[in-house]
Amino acid sequence: MKICAATGNAGKLRELRRILEAQGHEVVSQKELGITLEPEETGTTFAANALIKAETICKASGMATIADDSGLCVDALDGAPGVYSARYCGRHGDDEANNDQLLENMKDVPAGKRGAKFVSAVCFILPDGKHLTCMGECPGKVAFERLAGDYGFGYDPLFIPDECGVGKTGKRPNTEGRSYAQLTPDEKDAISHRGNALAKLEEELPKFLAK
Repeated sequence: MKICAATGNAGKLRELRRILEAQGHEVVSQKELGITLEPEETGTTFAANALIKAETICKASGMATIADDSGLCVDALDGAPGVYSARYCGRHGDDEANNDQLLENMKDVPAGKRGAKFVSAVCFILPDGKHLTCMGECPGKVAFERLAGDYGFGYDPLFIPDECGVGKTGKRPNTEGRSYAQLTPDEKDAISHRGNALAKLEEELPKFLAK
């Protein structure tokens, strides 16, 4: 199926394209379609924001569209930054400033209290308005400093997942304590919040389309 990816985030687009193409879909970005709209994320949940983005870009593209809204939920911060992850520092999309803000807010939190999870809501929508939303999570913890690698974006250098992938779908404990940014694409996709949400979508989509 040919699907429009409703995102202007290059890192997110790479992941959506990589995972969806492996599932057999053809992915075209909204930018490639000449769509420059940036829907205002006024929802209070990941699912609500994913639907807002999917609906807006679907109407503009006239084709099946997929949108992801995701973020980091930190236990010690009562779930923050959560749905405000992309604008945690006060402006949208400044990854470095968002990471700085998170490190500052976590500076006095001890090692045993730094639990967190990444959450993703993926919304697939058809031009007739029928839509399907799937959720995915990845548990882990917040590092004390950036653990930068060759991959990742956003909070990835600060997030240490509990597991890492083996092959395309296997999993094992992340005994090395590597961050999302230090995992290869396959190692991340097999355990990530977005990978888990898209795996659920792959499972549920045939039934959804047959309705």
